[in-house]
Amino acid sequence: MAKKSVASLQTGSKRLTKAIKMVKSPKTGAYTFVESIMAPDAVNDFFKKK
Repeated sequence: MAKKSVASLQTGSKRLTKAIKMVKSPKTGAYTFVESIMAPDAVNDFFKKK
């Protein structure tokens, strides 16, 4: 599974990170990308979750 933290975004006083992970579909075997914008401290939990 590939994972990458793409960008650090800053809006006002909030600091955000956009994370993209590649997930393999159990049904078809094809890979899809899941994107999420979150706080920097939540990135590791995002990558550990399946």
